[in-house]
Amino acid sequence: MTTILNLWNTQRVWLVSVAVLGILAVFDTPQAVDSTKFTFAAILHVAPYLTLSIAIAAWAGATGADNLIARAFKGSPLLMVGLGALAGGLSPFCSCGVIPLIAALLSMGVPLSAVMAFWLASPIMDPSMFFLTSGVLGFEFALGKTMAAIGLGIFGGLTIHMLSRSGALANPLREGISDGGCSGSKVRAPQDVVWRFWAEQERFKKFGKTAWSTTLFLVKWLTFAFILESLMLRWIPAETVTATLGGEGLMPIMIATLVGVPAYLNGYAALPLVGGLIEQGMAPGAGMAFLVAGGVTSIPAAMAVWALAKPRVFALYIALSLTGAFITGLLFQLWQAL
Repeated sequence: MTTILNLWNTQRVWLVSVAVLGILAVFDTPQAVDSTKFTFAAILHVAPYLTLSIAIAAWAGATGADNLIARAFKGSPLLMVGLGALAGGLSPFCSCGVIPLIAALLSMGVPLSAVMAFWLASPIMDPSMFFLTSGVLGFEFALGKTMAAIGLGIFGGLTIHMLSRSGALANPLREGISDGGCSGSKVRAPQDVVWRFWAEQERFKKFGKTAWSTTLFLVKWLTFAFILESLMLRWIPAETVTATLGGEGLMPIMIATLVGVPAYLNGYAALPLVGGLIEQGMAPGAGMAFLVAGGVTSIPAAMAVWALAKPRVFALYIALSLTGAFITGLLFQLWQAL
């Protein structure tokens, strides 16, 4: 039993993918074949972007370039908001992985406005995500998502800056929260960046280890996502998607913003799903709103924020995320119409 549980905990994404194809093979063999072919073809299509994404992630870890984040939190509060949003949009941290860094920043006394700017921007975009988004949804979508990450960070940071003047947001961390542990050391005591990482054996090994783990992570999630996309294209009528999420009005963007919270699986897995929905008639602005809202407020990320921050900070985090996602979707829709 223990072996089975360990296998499920470590390989559940692969197991679910195999189970889906297995069930299809029994009840709808032609669709199982089509889904398998679709998945292989899609992965081959994004392979160049995937390779570049993996190389960037491994390089950042081996050189220690992610330590540069500490330099964004110096200066005036408004400057820190802008730099925090920029650092968040360029840093290789997911919505859950950024939590220890947030704990460290807040425990060090960094203003909540600057931390919130980084907090909101970080899960939406990073260098790896940019190249994969370009491969799956196109360069314009990747550029728009990058601008959305930075814009949402600045919007949230400035809002918190104005609200903090009353002192209502002092001491945002829950009682008993530590300073972020090992991950928080990146901002408490940042190390020098070693650009020539291959000259040090340990860093070279770390590059290889990170590249391999990132490859496994991305491939398993993209495989699962492409299988779902193939089924979505097969079973969900284009007319249904167009009627619900198509068009140029506010309602499709609003629906996509709200649906993005519970339906979002993973930043990389969401890309093919949104691509498939857009092919079916989803408005581009609704797709952008879904990605932004889901990236910041996905259920695992929201649970991590709830565990870290006091209720009023959590409520602001959710409100800013959803409001920013809706505005982002609307602006992207207008941009596409130009």
